[in-house]
Amino acid sequence: MGQPITTNPVLIAAINMTVVFCVLYGLSLMVRLITMIDPTQKKKVTITEAPEELKQVSVVAEQETSDEEDYDEMIILFTAAIAAYGHSGAKIVAIRPVGGSTWTQAARMEGANLRNGMF
Repeated sequence: MGQPITTNPVLIAAINMTVVFCVLYGLSLMVRLITMIDPTQKKKVTITEAPEELKQVSVVAEQETSDEEDYDEMIILFTAAIAAYGHSGAKIVAIRPVGGSTWTQAARMEGANLRNGMF
């Protein structure tokens, strides 16, 4: 009774991997079951065909807005926000999206805070 059934390492590895994958498959089944009976999950809404009048209204609304109007509104909003923050004499030179990862943005903010703290 104290001796192992096999000493073949390949067979032991195969048995261990089989047990691990069976447990993982069982856990995935449990997760699927929980998501099926989850009461907090939003219910799926079936989309019906919209009447022809609504389609025409949405097409007209999409044509009325243009990129230039949106850009002008953005500039007005940014200028108002900067003025509300207390920099009424500031001149906006350029507006461009900040790209990159969160870490890059955090480093930029930290650098700006350090520069503001020096003066």
